Parts: sequence; C-alpha cells; structure tokens
Amino acid sequence: MTESAPLHLPRPFLGVSSSALGRTWVERCTAAQGTIALAIAQTHGLADVLARVLAGRGVGIHETQGFLNPRLRDLMPDPHVLTDMEKAASRLADSVMRREKVAIFGDYDVDGACSAALLAEYLRSCGVPYLIHIPDRITEGYGPNVDAIRGLKEQGAEILVTVDCGTASIEPLAEAKRLGLDSLVLDHHQAPAELPDALAIVNPNRQDDLSGLGHLCAAGVVFLFLVALNRSLRAKGFFNGRPEPDLLASLDLVALATVADVVPLTGLNRAFVRQGLTIMRSRRRAGLAALFDAAGLAGAPECWHLGYLVGPRINAGGRIGDAALGSKLLLTEDPSQAAQLAAELDRLNRERQAIEVAAVADAEAQALFAMERAPDLPVVITASPEWHPGVVGLIAARTKERFRRPAFAFTLNSDGTATGSGRSVPGVDLGSVVRAAVDAGLAIKGGGHTMAAGVTILAAELERFRAYVSERLADPVSTVRLNDHFPVDATLTAGGAQPSLVAALERAGPFGSGQPEPVFVFPQHRLVEAREVGSGGHVRVKLRGGDGSMIGGIAFRAAGQPLGIALSNAIGNSLHVAGTLSVDRWGGNEKVELRLMDAAKPE
Repeated sequence: MTESAPLHLPRPFLGVSSSALGRTWVERCTAAQGTIALAIAQTHGLADVLARVLAGRGVGIHETQGFLNPRLRDLMPDPHVLTDMEKAASRLADSVMRREKVAIFGDYDVDGACSAALLAEYLRSCGVPYLIHIPDRITEGYGPNVDAIRGLKEQGAEILVTVDCGTASIEPLAEAKRLGLDSLVLDHHQAPAELPDALAIVNPNRQDDLSGLGHLCAAGVVFLFLVALNRSLRAKGFFNGRPEPDLLASLDLVALATVADVVPLTGLNRAFVRQGLTIMRSRRRAGLAALFDAAGLAGAPECWHLGYLVGPRINAGGRIGDAALGSKLLLTEDPSQAAQLAAELDRLNRERQAIEVAAVADAEAQALFAMERAPDLPVVITASPEWHPGVVGLIAARTKERFRRPAFAFTLNSDGTATGSGRSVPGVDLGSVVRAAVDAGLAIKGGGHTMAAGVTILAAELERFRAYVSERLADPVSTVRLNDHFPVDATLTAGGAQPSLVAALERAGPFGSGQPEPVFVFPQHRLVEAREVGSGGHVRVKLRGGDGSMIGGIAFRAAGQPLGIALSNAIGNSLHVAGTLSVDRWGGNEKVELRLMDAAKPE
C-alpha cells in the first residue's frame, strides 16, 4: 500500500481543536472566499457579515442578486423533463375530464401528508371526487399494500395515484392493474432497477431519469406534476368558463414538506421554501394556523419552526396515532375542526416525546457499549423489542446526532422480523446501501433517500445486516469523519447580536439542509447561568460580554450530554460559545437569542 499524501488540515478557529463535542472549529470562508466576500460587499453594498455568509456558501459576485431574490419562475423547470411526466399528467387529466374517482395513496410522514393534501386540494378545486389512504405504520407498513388497494377499488376508485411511495411496490401495483386500476407513481425515493408495472412512474431518482431534480421531496414532485396537469387540462379546454386552481397558494405545503423531509435547501427547493413561508404568514390555511397556535407560535413562522415545531406534530399522527390526521388537518377548511385536529396532534406529540426519552436513553447506552469496543465503528445500529415502531426513526436521528455517524434503530417484532429506520450524515448515502441490502437478500424490504431510509429484516439477520452496512459505509464514513470540522462564519459579541443583524442575515435564507444557518462564536463570554428547563433536557444559558452586555440562549437536548455537562462545569467562567441566532418576539418586544451548538474553553 502506498503512503498517503500528508493532510493539510485547516487552522483551528480561535485555537479550538477539541471542543465540548470533540470537534475542531474552522472558519467556513476560505481565503479565496474571503476575497469574494469583500468583492460582494463592495459591489452590492452589503454588510460585511452578510457578504461572508454568502461567499461561505459558494455564492459568487454575479450570483448574489439572484440568490438574495430567488424567483420561482426563474428556477422552475419544464415538468416534462421528468421521465413519464407527460404521460402521467395526460392520464390524470382524462380522469378529471371524466370526473373519475381518484384514489390517493400516501406515506405517513409530513412529506406524504403534504403530497396527498396537495393533490387532493387540486382535485377538489376541479370538482373531482377522491379518496385518501394513509397506511397504518404498524399494521400496514410503508407504501401500497394489496389489501388497501382492494379496499380502495371497493370504494369506487377508478385510478390510483401513489405519492411519496410506490416506486418499489411491484406486487401491490400488479394487483391494482389486475383490478383494472391504472397506477401513477409520484415519488422521490431511490429506485430499484426493476420498477413496478404502472402506467407512469414519475420519480427524479429512478435510474433512467435525467432531469437532475433528485433533490426534490415528494411534495416538490407533486407540485411539478400539478403544473403539468394544469397545462394538460388547459389544452383540453377544461378551464373554459371556470377559474384555474391557484397553484402558488399551495406552496405552503411544498415548503413544509421540503423542510421536514430534510432535502437540500438549494436552487428550486430554496425558492419553494421562501415563497411558501410568505404564504404561511398569511395564515390562510386553517389547519396550519391551528397547528401554529397549538405549538405556541405567535409570530411569523420561520424555516426552523417547520422542522422543530410543526413537522413533529404532523408526524406524531403517523408515529403513534391515526396516520391520516396530518392530511385531514392540511385539507380542512373548517377552523373548528382544524383546532380539534391540531389539539389531537399536539397531544400525540407530547405522548411521542415521553416514549422517545426512555428509548433514546436505551439506544445511547447500547451505542456507547458498542463504541467502547470499536471506537471507529462506521455505523451505529441499536435494537430492542421494547421500542415503539413509530419512534425508531427518532431514535436513529438522536444517536446519529450524538455520535456523528449514520445510525439505524430497530424494533424487534414478535413474528421474528425487525423493523428499522436509518438516518445519515451529509456525504453518506444511506438509501442506496439499503437498496443494495435488499438486492443482496439481507433485507426483506427497504428503501429511502440519501439522508433517511427504512428497512425490514429478519431479526436473526441483524448481525449480518450490521456487518454488511458497516463494510459498505466504512470508506464514506471515514472520509466524512476526517473532515468533521465545525464551521463558523464569524465572531460576535453579546452587544452586537441585534435584531437588525438577524434581519440582514435572513436575506440569505431560508436555512436548512445543504444551506446551513450562519454560526457565530461569542469569544470569552462569561457564562452567568446554565440550567435545565422543560421536559426535553434543554439547557437555558445567560452570557455576559466584556462590555457588560448580556445574551440568553438555549442548548436543545443538551442536559446530561457532553455539551450540557461542559456548560454546567463552566458556570462563572469565560467560555467560547458557538451557535445560531434567532429573534424572540414575545410580548411585542424583539430580543436576539442564541441556539447553542458547541462550546470550548479559551486557551
């Protein structure tokens, strides 16, 4: 084996080479990007800190205006670039013209609920009857199943449309065809080589699709489908004498699904979310307005609210309650019904949180034991017969966050199977590994996308599955961990953290997957307070700058974890603290708060 070339590691920011979370802090902007940032500031008259945020995310001088003002019409592709799109749109247009009853089969997560609601809302505006079936996570599992399709046919369905599922559903869609139902698949999950026998499969991640739109969530695919469907209906004269549906008004659902499904907030996705947030702020959708109220969100919704407050409540129905609650909430036009549904989802979310706490503690104990024996373990796999199947995805997400590597969590079923969910880190494609495990006969079924996947295996095969994915992921995880630095954008003082700064930074948003929020370091600020609050293990802090100015903050789920322990031990001392900024608008007053992500002792 030849000797590797020496690595040129970036210089630690403020000298922090091992933070509370064991990470090296580095400056996000390279020297070259720093030069670009200066040019952006001078050319476009922007504040230096905003220019650095833009340059650090790869925005060039000539791209700045378009990036700060993304217009959907400039970024929207022709929907027909997606394989089978024209065929699918033309077929459903015929159904609309004939008023055929459309069966919509969705997934039980936020993306599935939003996708089903998008299509149903469009059909409702066209006066077309429809049925929605969201499978029960425990009794039916993910995706179409034969019994459900037979039930939809018995209820009068004349055509089947699957959303956020269906790409790998060979037997169920064969049954649909046998029953005389044409099937249209609108999906985004990674596709196997063998596709179901459906009339059309619109999926930018099918192997023969060249659209380059694989970063879309299912709701994004459905939105493009509705654009194509609208075009087809217009050509057929359906809208002669009647108004066309307002497609732009449905972008609130696309935005919610895009954020909740953790797809990259770049390009078209970024425009979807920017426009969708604007629509949400009007509170025109009764279901979302009720959910905002249930979550205690009084001000204008921001991107992170969708991921941390709204999405989990919609998901709670599919995890431990009625999987159809999410789509019902998003479709209702009755404020009273919306309030009742939102209250039920809020209750289920609290119940889910209680279930999750004990399960995560068990999973972390298993993971710590495994990593004591093998510190370089590329993937963390935990399992228990006690875990509720609806929270294994959350368990995987928490263990992934804690150990900063891909994670799977399995519930061991009484029938000898194990139902699992996986979450990945940027740079490691989990969906393709799960599909490969299915093809290799190690998994009964499975699929997903780059950052998340679901899989069912025989419980007796758990160790073989562990060995298989560990071998497949060893190299990509090693590469990712070698570069597992904590990038920061700039330093700031408590006195400099003003609402006007946050407002300026919001021009570079929305922030999320693939478009990280600006991270600021508050150097050598005295930690005045660090105390646990709430039932989620959050730690509330207060920091004082050298000039006496104060800023408050919160470290989510940090209590008892390395960050929370480091904060507790540093009360009264100076600390480098890193995190993102938000504005608390409680009671009509604006105050900047810090969402802590890491901390380090000054040298």
